[in-house]
Amino acid sequence: MSFSSIASMLSAAQTSGQPLYAVIRDADCQENGYDAAASHRQIMALWTAMQQSSRQYCASDRSNSGLIGGDAARLRAAAESGRLLGGTYFQRVTEQALKVAECNACMKRIVAAPTAGSCGVLPAVLIPLAEERDVPEETILEALYIAAGFGQVTALRASVAGAEGGCQAEIGTASAMAAAALTHILGGTAQQCADAYAIALGNLLGLVCDPVAGLVEVPCVKRNVIGAVNAVSAANMAVAGITSRIPVDEVIDAMGEVGDALPVSLRETGLGGLAATPTGRQEAERIARAEH
Repeated sequence: MSFSSIASMLSAAQTSGQPLYAVIRDADCQENGYDAAASHRQIMALWTAMQQSSRQYCASDRSNSGLIGGDAARLRAAAESGRLLGGTYFQRVTEQALKVAECNACMKRIVAAPTAGSCGVLPAVLIPLAEERDVPEETILEALYIAAGFGQVTALRASVAGAEGGCQAEIGTASAMAAAALTHILGGTAQQCADAYAIALGNLLGLVCDPVAGLVEVPCVKRNVIGAVNAVSAANMAVAGITSRIPVDEVIDAMGEVGDALPVSLRETGLGGLAATPTGRQEAERIARAEH
């Protein structure tokens, strides 16, 4: 990748006078040998796939394990009854995160952003905002460039894999990407996008990866919700002028160091955390028996 830090991205944007998304897009084009039009088609295809991943949700679908399914529909019903806290956008963010993450557990097509296990976070914050505020599609695509660029730096400097860095590397990075994207859509500066990224990632530092039965289902689906909600909070803070006292690249490096320090039992092995609880073990045994 052309950039090894988010600071260098911000510097390039300031020096060139280009918007941050354009700097990231052009660097990607140069690295991969295609023009801006081809890049635009690719990012548009990803946005289309994200929207489709929400529309393909079916309340009656269940994962093969039986652990996942129907929760997004339950959330929608509760929201329509007026019993839930938060405004319409907040409720829809929660619903969308569940929808897309459930679709992944049910083996449907999703966009790994940055991973399949965290696929619900970006669509959760973008789809409701695009619909409720009638956000221009080009603005959404610009935001996706920023999210992708920042995510690439994180993959380079630390990790985006739960098996390597814990859930902080997956949901944490997805949440940070979503926060930066939201900040751009809300009219934030490049520096505010970086602050949102740092705040969101820092908030989830230390989150472990402890999938029951080794499946990307429990607690993974519901962690997409916390990643999305955290992203909204971080973006709001950044747009309000609240900064991260720790620079964004240092936050990324810290996440990598925390991931290295996590024991193997908390890095996607299903040997610790919720997976190691009595109920977690019982579910794993039940699923193993069913497979045989």
